[in-house]
Amino acid sequence: MSMQQEKAPPRVSKSPEKVVHLTPQERSNLGKEARKRLPRDWQASFEPLSSRPDPVSLLELQAESRVPELVPIRYGRMLVSPFTFFRGAALIMASDLATTAHSGLITQICGDAHLSNFGLFASPERSLMFDVNDFDETLPGPWEWDLKRLAASVTICGRDQSFSKKNCVAAATQVGAAYRREMSRLANLRNLDVWYSSVDVEAVIANITAKASQTSNRAKAKRDEGMAAKASSVVAKARTKDSLQALEKLTTLVDGERRIVSDPPLIVPLEELAGDDQPDDLMGTLHQLVRSYRRTLQTDRRHLLEDFRLVQVARKVVGVGSVGTRAWILLLLGRDGDDPLFLQAKEAEASVYEEFLGKSHYTNHGERVVAGQHLMQAASDIFLGWQRVDGIDGISRDFYLRQLRDWKGSFAMEGAIPKGLTVYAGVCAQALARAHARAGDRIAIASYLGNGSAFDNALGEFAETYADQNERDYGALKAAVASGRIAAETGL
Repeated sequence: MSMQQEKAPPRVSKSPEKVVHLTPQERSNLGKEARKRLPRDWQASFEPLSSRPDPVSLLELQAESRVPELVPIRYGRMLVSPFTFFRGAALIMASDLATTAHSGLITQICGDAHLSNFGLFASPERSLMFDVNDFDETLPGPWEWDLKRLAASVTICGRDQSFSKKNCVAAATQVGAAYRREMSRLANLRNLDVWYSSVDVEAVIANITAKASQTSNRAKAKRDEGMAAKASSVVAKARTKDSLQALEKLTTLVDGERRIVSDPPLIVPLEELAGDDQPDDLMGTLHQLVRSYRRTLQTDRRHLLEDFRLVQVARKVVGVGSVGTRAWILLLLGRDGDDPLFLQAKEAEASVYEEFLGKSHYTNHGERVVAGQHLMQAASDIFLGWQRVDGIDGISRDFYLRQLRDWKGSFAMEGAIPKGLTVYAGVCAQALARAHARAGDRIAIASYLGNGSAFDNALGEFAETYADQNERDYGALKAAVASGRIAAETGL
């Protein structure tokens, strides 16, 4: 039965100031009531509306506030494949999700929970964590929207790898099953246990290795051994990605001082970018950004940051969907030239979901991103903070700052086998469930999902349908470039 409608559902209301404490049974009943309003198999539904916006027009709308000379790079990166297109199409999918019915159970959503926005990073205690790692679009919203974006990304990724439909459906369905099982587990834990829970990377690898040793099927054992070895390699490599590694890769010595290596248009030092056009004013603005951003950090971390001096700044092109927003890398040095700290200052615009869910109650979008990240992640960067600055063009812009590299790692899907995609999709779904459980009503969500596979199967069906839509939208972008409507710069 179709739940599509010609107008968007009512906007999600903001949380009341008074906190209401319901019993576990009352919270469970909320999930059962939501199930009556929206049966789980109806979550499969997606039919493009007759009034659906032109996807290329939505991308052009986003481009209006971005750095003009970088926008063609964004389009070029989106043209690489349907999956890279999907990475840059958060606004398009937000517009589509807003036309579908949802359970009415609200949590903090990542807003862009595709496969490439999960990964490894270091906790403040120097443990390696696996979690959601991009929060540019975060906002309170329906938990299903994150899950549907993740499942669609799994199917699109599988198609990019030429996996069979059966394998793609299995991987997308696993997103629902892993999320459901993890949410059920979390629903039975005490609040503090949920807050301190995390995805144990080493345990996941050990589990895959154990399965390989237990199976009598040599082909399956070899497959699992290969998956475990590949994952272990990614983990080991992540531990080397820190400010020292960035210093070696991104800088060179000039007259005894470390300087960021120019690699236009992807990395452009500030002095080259400004030329003769007020470079001192722009550097002064960024000095102001760092000084004022310090006040958003905890006292001890502020003290630590004050032991570093800002040496140089460069503009850096990052990601796919973010290309064109203003992103800076900041080189700071501590006791000497071998004591670096690389920060990234990234422009934060309004979430693509604000049009459909209402405006954030944070007036600074950098703070919105940081607050959402703190709420959803098991642990966050010690230098994660925000600030608003007035540019030399007279426009005020919001930024959030964090370390550029602190044991960062990601699992590339290129060359993956179907089983590897399914396992990884499940781990991502597990991390997403934990993030949603921290911010929303885990008992109500678990009650809605139940113990059966109805939602899992619906999610797999939705992912297939939306992957088809994504391919049509990808084709529309290719046609827009071919006709000269927009310019794309490929290979960067």
